Amino acid sequence: MQLYTLRNQLAIDLEGSLAELAEIGYTRIEHAGFVGRTAAQFRAALDNAGIRATSGHVGIPQPFDADTWKRALEDAAIVGNKFIVHPFFGQGPNGPIRDAAVYRAFAADLNKAGALARRAGLSFGYHNHHAEFFPQTQNVRPGTRVTGFDILTGETDPRLVHLEVDLFWAYRGASDPVDLIREHRGRIRQVHVKDLDANASFADPGDGLIDFGRIFEHSREAGLVEYIVERDDAGSPPRTPADALVTAERGYAYLKGLRF
Repeated sequence: MQLYTLRNQLAIDLEGSLAELAEIGYTRIEHAGFVGRTAAQFRAALDNAGIRATSGHVGIPQPFDADTWKRALEDAAIVGNKFIVHPFFGQGPNGPIRDAAVYRAFAADLNKAGALARRAGLSFGYHNHHAEFFPQTQNVRPGTRVTGFDILTGETDPRLVHLEVDLFWAYRGASDPVDLIREHRGRIRQVHVKDLDANASFADPGDGLIDFGRIFEHSREAGLVEYIVERDDAGSPPRTPADALVTAERGYAYLKGLRF
């Protein structure tokens, strides 16, 4: 479970919400911050619920600062992460970034972050949204078509940066996850299982248009280790914080029953 889904519910009752996740059946989560706690306090709350934080979303510093990143890696070790994932890039103040040079510079920073993470015993990943799939229009050779995702995947070292493909946002970026798997064999270690409704908005896993079974038939080819339930708007108006736990329950039941 990606705890961003439960962000409002966690702010109300961290310990109780984790206990409810455990009751549903979750044994692992991916955190997105520590809900106002220190890493040690957050780990204690997880331990009390019998849940492990195998993964965490932590943005790399911009501009890149090795000492700041090392402190984030120390927190990841305290919490017990195996994976640490950069959660967001590609959107500027005026819309999607369309400058290839910006993506190249960020790819270099991802490599730096990945090298330090590897030394710390962690696998560093990148999580996509949809803006990365826009073609770049600046600092590209005339007549060529290259997306931000092409640059990020082509200019990062697969040994240092794996991919956490958000299946919803890949489709919103007009990219078939099966094609992404074929292009990046063995590199997609995590996925966000998030469904797409008929209005191109969010749905609970299994309730929307995405054929997850078709994608997961290629799990071995992808290199998949973690299937992470998420819904971005769970708990945000008009939905309530309690709706996030409904998403957690429905997502768990759907994945538990899925065969591929």
